[in-house]
Parts: sequence; C-alpha cells; structure tokens
Amino acid sequence: MHWIALHWPPEVQQPSDEALGWWALQFTPRVAWVDEALLLEVSTCERLWGGRLGLMRQIASLNPAAPQRVRQVQGATSLVALARLRMFARGQQPPVDLPAGLPLDTLSAAHEHLGVLAHLGCRTWGEVAALPRGGLTRRFGKELRAALDAAWGLGPESHRWLTLPDVFEQKLELPALAEGASELMWSANRLLAALSIWLRARQRGAVSLELQWTLDLKRFNGVDLPPHQQIVVRTAEPTQDMAHLRRLMAEKLALTTLAAPASWLRLRTLDTTPWAGASTSFLPEDNRKGDKLHELVERLSARLGPQQVLRAVAQADHRPERRQSWQPALRTAGKAVAPSPSPADAIYPAWLLPEPLRLEMDGERPCYRGPLRKLIGPQRVEAGWWGGVGEGGRPAVRDYYVAESPEAGLVWIFRERPTACFSEGEVHWYLQGLYA
Repeated sequence: MHWIALHWPPEVQQPSDEALGWWALQFTPRVAWVDEALLLEVSTCERLWGGRLGLMRQIASLNPAAPQRVRQVQGATSLVALARLRMFARGQQPPVDLPAGLPLDTLSAAHEHLGVLAHLGCRTWGEVAALPRGGLTRRFGKELRAALDAAWGLGPESHRWLTLPDVFEQKLELPALAEGASELMWSANRLLAALSIWLRARQRGAVSLELQWTLDLKRFNGVDLPPHQQIVVRTAEPTQDMAHLRRLMAEKLALTTLAAPASWLRLRTLDTTPWAGASTSFLPEDNRKGDKLHELVERLSARLGPQQVLRAVAQADHRPERRQSWQPALRTAGKAVAPSPSPADAIYPAWLLPEPLRLEMDGERPCYRGPLRKLIGPQRVEAGWWGGVGEGGRPAVRDYYVAESPEAGLVWIFRERPTACFSEGEVHWYLQGLYA
C-alpha cells in the first residue's frame, strides 16, 4: 500500500472538508479524513497518473484552494504519511529509519500517554514498539499497540471511506448576519465552489438549485416571519458553469428583499441530469467567445421576470393564427405538440401576428406601407369548423397570398372568401405574417 497525506492551511477560504474529500475522489476511490489530514491510498491507481511523482504533480496543479499551496507527503502506511505531514508542518526533516525513528508525538494513539512514556524513556515509535507486548497492552490499552502494528504493516488499517451523496446539500453558518443580497452572495460563492466539485465528481449537470437562508428573527414590526426564505435558480440546459450559475443567482437575489437578517445559508440541488460534456471544434470560427443563447435567455428571465422573455411554440392547428403561441422561455411544463409539416408550410413566414391586422384598401388593392403586389397564391384554407364561439365562432374560409410591400418587403396576407353560409357582403383583406 502507498498513502498520500494532504493538508490545507486553516486560514484559507476554501470549500468544506466534505467538498475537499469529493475533490480527492477523482484520484482514487479510497479517501478518508484522519484527524487534520486528508489521506489517499493510491497503490492501485498511481500508474493511471504516470506514477507517484506524476500523481503528486496533478494534485498540486488541481488544488481547489489555489493559489494557496497544499502540503502533501507520502508514506508506506497512513500513520507514517500522517506523521511525516506533521513533521513537515513543523519544518522538521523525517528520520532515516522509518517508522521507528518518528517522534512519538506524531502518533495520535500515543497523545494521552506521552508523559508516562517519556518517564519510561520512550520518545520514538521504535522505542515504544520495543516494550513487552503484553505489558504495553495492559498498561496503555489495545489502541496504542494496534496503531503500532498498523504502522509497521503488521495489522489492518481501518478507515471510514468517503462516498459521494446522491443529492448535493450543504449548509454554511454566515460569519456575520447578512442584511442584503450582496452579503448572501458573498457566502454563497463558497457553496457554489463545493457544488462545482460535486457536479464534476458525479458527472452531473445542474438544472435547478435552491438557495435557502435562515432568518435570525421570528417577528419583525409586529409581523410573524417564516423560518426561512429561498430562491430557485433554473437553467434551460444542464450546466457545470459556475460563473453562469453565479450570475443567475445574483440576479435572483437582487430582486429579493430579505424579511430579516440571515444567519445560515443552505444550497441544494433540485434537479440534475447526466453530464455529456462539451463538444469543441478545431476550427476557430466555431469556437466563438461570449455567452450562449440559452444563458442569455436565462439571465434576462431572472432579471426581467419569466413573463417578459417569451418564445414561439408551435401548435397543432390548421388556422395560421393558432399555429403559434408565445410562452415563457424557461417554461418547464408540458410541451406543445407541433403540427406535422406539409409542402405548404414552406411558404409560411417565421413571424405570425397574434391577431390578423385588417388592411386598408386602394380601390381593389390591399395596402400595407404602400400598395401590395401579389406574388404567390391563392392558397385556400378552410379550417376551424369544429370550433365554438371561444374558438372564433365560425370556420376560417380564406385565400392566402405572398405579397410584396414597397417598404415592408415580403408579407403574408389573406382575403376572406364569401360563402353561402358565412357571407357579410363586403370582402376584407388582412395581414397574417411577415418574412425576415
């Protein structure tokens, strides 16, 4: 077996100990916290990283607490690696004879017996291991003897291995009461850093998150307050981009008023999906800088409100004005059923008016920003005979044309076609859509 012991300075603003353990799982599945150090058993996987030296370099380069360095040492057993780490922290060189020459105060199991062992003249691991086995066990207990056996590789090492939870959820006590969105966001950055580690370790992409904060007051200005407040951040596509999630969360918090100062913060995932990774191209024109379209839509929806950012959704209806509806771009409810394409769909414009616009007439010619010249048509439509008053009250009996306007370009217009059942005497022309 071969062990690596890691330690970060306590003053460094870094993710929680749990998140650091998740980060280490990318190197080996055998990771455990022992006292102040994170221990990795790497004997079965070090070749995948180019040997021990290559693995140590990878750990240093991927350090999540950068630019602060992580202390890292190696050892044949976990206790030897931990002892060498403690000596390195004190600026001491390890002894040549390992593990016998290690100072006794670097062995956790011996801490409560250091005074007695010093009176017996024992100051190193080897001097304690040389004491009679039976007497050592009776006087100091089984734990010390078992630790020495494990250090020499004569006994098994038992550790509680870290595993990744199925759902990310972490709480953080705020360093001071937060009274505004900026203070909450400052602390939420630490939780987002832990989330980033979890998403990469689980190979998941975030779809929706909940940020919840605990209110420090139960009553304010005579009004009972809820114990918590929260916001939900949703994305149109799975993401591991913490910068994008941070912007969305900041936009949401900026529109939220805190009912009272907050003392705790909690972040959890509501929905995640498997992460397929990103496909890149060798062509420079394919690797454009800037936000993706869906990220822009999400940010505008968070800033302006979901009802202010809409998208066109196809509907299964033969009437042109009902083939398209406008819905919130971030809507996650049931999807509309798109109509089956037909050869006539090729002439439909991309932009349909919500309601047909009645056109003025110049004699017998319809006008829209000038007299219109018909180019294609007529295309006859008879639909909506199944609808009641709420669906229009009568069938749509029309002749459609593609026409050209002197100022607006190509437009899509129709003429009401009189029938024996639905005839009003006068024929009207309407604008139905515009071409790009």
